[in-house]
Amino acid sequence: MKRTLVAAVVLTAAAAAVATVPAFAGQQAAPAPTATDVAPEVLSAMERDLGLSRDAAIARLDSETRATALEADLRGRLSDTFGGAYYDAAKGKLVVGVTDATKASQVRAGGGEATVVRHSAAHLDATAAGLDGKTAPQGVTGWYVDVQRNTVTLTTANGTAAAAKQFVATSGLDASAISVVESTESPRPLYDVRGGDAYYIGSGSRCSVGFSVQGGFVTAGHCGRSGATTKGSNQVAQGTFAGSSFPGNDYAWVRTNTNWTPRGVVNRYSGSTTVAVKGGTEAAVGASICRSGSTTGWRCGTVQAKNQSVNYPQGTVSGLIRTNACAEPGDSGGSWLAGTQAQGVTSGGSGNCSSGGTTYFQPLTEILSVYGLRLVTS
Repeated sequence: MKRTLVAAVVLTAAAAAVATVPAFAGQQAAPAPTATDVAPEVLSAMERDLGLSRDAAIARLDSETRATALEADLRGRLSDTFGGAYYDAAKGKLVVGVTDATKASQVRAGGGEATVVRHSAAHLDATAAGLDGKTAPQGVTGWYVDVQRNTVTLTTANGTAAAAKQFVATSGLDASAISVVESTESPRPLYDVRGGDAYYIGSGSRCSVGFSVQGGFVTAGHCGRSGATTKGSNQVAQGTFAGSSFPGNDYAWVRTNTNWTPRGVVNRYSGSTTVAVKGGTEAAVGASICRSGSTTGWRCGTVQAKNQSVNYPQGTVSGLIRTNACAEPGDSGGSWLAGTQAQGVTSGGSGNCSSGGTTYFQPLTEILSVYGLRLVTS
């Protein structure tokens, strides 16, 4: 029997805007990466940023996985004598600090390289935590545990080292465990990408974030064409549509700039309350489901049908999921959740949140698969 195509209204905040669709996250990386389980995008990024060939990238990931397991094992077995560890890419080995030279054999037995250090990892962590409770002078830009140098490195602006050293001397902490380094760093706040938050396309049409993925977020394809620029809800430059498909499909993803950090949460529009995204298991027909959008906030309903085809004025979109949760223009691209499991991004619908209606969403799994994206979870 031929299916009936249902007409619906595309949910945008402006007449020219199109809805956006989020994508699901991929599986966790296998303990020992192989050519078949490492995403091509990961390998290409490692080639671009680390200068590694495809085979070298896979070999490095495999070596790093073993090093991570060894560090966890030695941290427990060395206890108070564990002086931190780091991966030496040139040697392909985990370098482990020990405060007791007699413990070096345990490191070598596991395949690591031992080095005798002055401070234990626990002492460095406690020193850094002690600085966290102090008010640093102007010019100090931060501090961190530097396991390679076996110290807490405190960075400060050029010309302010004397004040930083005085701050350390009067802190009441172990000054021998703290190194002051002048730096040109000028840290700035970064903004979180959260499902359901508003974002603006081009000259001002508004849609909603679907779900955070590594490198950006997914949303509805009708919200913007590839190459379109976006701003966040705070009107700060956010990113660019890296891929978009509409009609036929209704999905897209936005690659964000370094001002924005994708988070595995969805805005519940109840004060500062968010929902943690734990995975992407698809809900059954009849299951309860909730959505988040920048116009009507947090709304819930049930899944009524899958594989829905919808005739929009711009063309037919197939493979959508039908729900009785309401939505309105501007909610396009927003998040759909079943509990803590990401489901998809708002495409369009009919009705509103005063009289009720029908809303359709694009499943997340297809978006992640098409663009090779990985869902960010909490």
